[in-house]
Amino acid sequence: MLNAFLTYDFLQYALFTGVMIGLLAPLLGVFLVVRRMSLIADALSHITLSGIAFSLLLGSYIPFMQGVNPLYMGMAFSVSGSLFMEKLRQVYIHYKEIAIPIIMSAGIGLGVVFISMANGFNTDLLNYLFGSVIAVNRSDFITITVITVVVLFILVIFYKELFFLSFDEEQAKVSGINRRLVHLIFMVMVALVIAASMRVVGILLVSALMTLPVASAMRFAKGFKQLFLYAVIFGEIAVIGGLMLAFQLNLAPGGVIVLLAVLILLLSILFGRNRKTLGRFPLKKRSRSTSQSS
Repeated sequence: MLNAFLTYDFLQYALFTGVMIGLLAPLLGVFLVVRRMSLIADALSHITLSGIAFSLLLGSYIPFMQGVNPLYMGMAFSVSGSLFMEKLRQVYIHYKEIAIPIIMSAGIGLGVVFISMANGFNTDLLNYLFGSVIAVNRSDFITITVITVVVLFILVIFYKELFFLSFDEEQAKVSGINRRLVHLIFMVMVALVIAASMRVVGILLVSALMTLPVASAMRFAKGFKQLFLYAVIFGEIAVIGGLMLAFQLNLAPGGVIVLLAVLILLLSILFGRNRKTLGRFPLKKRSRSTSQSS
């Protein structure tokens, strides 16, 4: 099975892309879960679907658009959705969570309209919905590689700011951190990773890859950095194992990847440390000591 992934170019693109997604999604997922913003991934995935459907719709009417990778339009919609969501969170300052269903509803509505205008589903759209082992091409691989490098660089630069915002937003503001700018940058990163993940995992399932490995990691991690480590390990196991099983069994990789992530979560609940807080206390404790030292 592994020999096939190392022999054929399209399988190599899928494997290497999957490795990058298995790294990025849990890394950002840690911040989403800790900040109780997990549903944002669902909202942005639906608005990304609208972008993909719109790109395919344009391709059916404009010959030039047939040669344009729909991933770019999906990224544009996803980033725009993240910016609009942040604006809504500022408008509804006391009810910030309402921005999530607004964006999700808009994404579903636009997606349904664009799909109906394009005379329903086609093979390309189904591949974006549920992922495909053979659909990842060189253009996708290059785009996702660039996104991976950019996101990792930004995470390294803004790690301390994101850490403060995750545990003590008021302390971060007092410390002089530009909370709005950092959060905006983070939202754009989440949007880009969601758009990049859709080729392998599928638009409808990408949010699971951002949350399930983190939930599993919380059963073992003793601190924030360990949470990153375990989340990435579990994410990579789910992605690489899911890709290989999906290719072998001729199944949609997105579903297999998510089922493996669910299996890892169940095993972590059974055999992980018996903490009612799922690892939250050690992380919170460390945050307090960090704030005091500052």
